Amino acid sequence: MKYDKNHALLECAIPGLPHKSGKVRDVFDLGDSLLMVVTDRISAFDVILPCGVPDKGKVLNQLSLFWLEFFGVKNHLITANVDEYPEVLQPYKEDLRGRSMLVKKVKMVEVECIARGYLTGSGWKEYRAKGTVNGEKLRPGYDNAAKLDEVLFTPTTKAALGDHDEAINYEETVKLVGEATASKLREATIGLYTKAADYARAHGIIIADTKFEFGLDADGSLILADEVLTPDSSRFWPEDSYRVGSNPPSLDKQYVRDYLDEIKFNHQPPGPVLPDEVIARTREIYIKAYENLAGKELA
Repeated sequence: MKYDKNHALLECAIPGLPHKSGKVRDVFDLGDSLLMVVTDRISAFDVILPCGVPDKGKVLNQLSLFWLEFFGVKNHLITANVDEYPEVLQPYKEDLRGRSMLVKKVKMVEVECIARGYLTGSGWKEYRAKGTVNGEKLRPGYDNAAKLDEVLFTPTTKAALGDHDEAINYEETVKLVGEATASKLREATIGLYTKAADYARAHGIIIADTKFEFGLDADGSLILADEVLTPDSSRFWPEDSYRVGSNPPSLDKQYVRDYLDEIKFNHQPPGPVLPDEVIARTREIYIKAYENLAGKELA
């Protein structure tokens, strides 16, 4: 295990197990299952920064677990109890505790499923320029951060590490995965977002948009997989600071993006080391998002 000076986990290493590393997660192949470990790495503008944010991985992992239980839909989770992990993992269980889960192997659908309930970010930029989002025409009159008349399904392709996802429309999604799967993806994405957004609003948080990923189980059925409604995959706004016309301070890594823009970071690797005060504030933001939504302190 590799930790930085702030005790943030930067890298998980388990000898003898094949693994792949993403921007934040290290995934280990156990043969009939996968171990998904959420590190404290942080990326911005598709660049992995050289420092971590302590406890960030625990927030992402435990918030995903919260939503999986909340939804109660078919998903990839086997267990997150490290005491139930296979023997080969037991020497590392204290490092894995709270930031990992054992999951089923599934065939991932090669589409990132984004639900937008509010017009912001890249959607707002496209709308302001062309009156569209993902190429789909919207009515005139929306302002920045406005609530959309209906939830939009705005998928993207899955880019390789270091590349950028490409926005696609529904017709292009059908070409990639077929009509039946595309329809299920759209229905599940909008349904899950709507249920979560209603819950979050009652707890003082607006979910402006979020990304879901799905896989196909052994019987071909669609199941929820990967991270679910975390600050890394969603845009969370505190309801008490929401105003149409401007973006509220997000309970996610937008704070880090804003800092990087302030110092004129060129969005190309290598990324800069964040100051301790930026790391500490980012940690506070992530933990606040978890505690507001889950209704309990981070374990």
